[in-house]
Amino acid sequence: MKGTLAVTGDPEANELLNTDPLALVIGMLLDQQVPMEWAFMGPYRLRERLGGLDAAAIAATDPEAVAAAFSAKPALHRFPASMAQRTQALAAHVVDHYDGDAARIWEGVPSAAEVMANLRALPGFGEEKSKIFMAVLAKRFGVTPAGWEEATAPFSDDHARSVADIDGPESLERVRTYKKDLKATGRDKQGRPTA
Repeated sequence: MKGTLAVTGDPEANELLNTDPLALVIGMLLDQQVPMEWAFMGPYRLRERLGGLDAAAIAATDPEAVAAAFSAKPALHRFPASMAQRTQALAAHVVDHYDGDAARIWEGVPSAAEVMANLRALPGFGEEKSKIFMAVLAKRFGVTPAGWEEATAPFSDDHARSVADIDGPESLERVRTYKKDLKATGRDKQGRPTA
């Protein structure tokens, strides 16, 4: 199923995210300590630099070559070397556990609890990132296994609070405003005090 995620500002990069499950997972992995647009643009640029986006190929590539692809200007992340390593580890996990098919992380999985367990097992995915990604799957791709709303709360609500809520420039701006407001009031994405 093709998604409706529109976060990068680039139609081709958005198309890749909405049609290639590995690109989507890598974009979510990169979504930390950089603007969302930058993170989710990463898979598109990585595909250009590596000549494709295939889990087995990424896992088997010389780590120095992956690091060079991440570091080339414009860098794919603020921390290109460490994110290159995480991306390679993620690709290896997809190969080892899903025969290289990232969609198998969620496709045909009957419950949100199982999808969440699969996501939490991914290198670089913690509890919050897994919740947000499950919300992306539900809101932007129609992947709604039983219990997804409870499993992803508060990201399952109608408030524009994460990348799961972005389908164009207006919703991107609403999410950005929400994050700025949270930071100004000392709260995290779930509304909890950060201090």
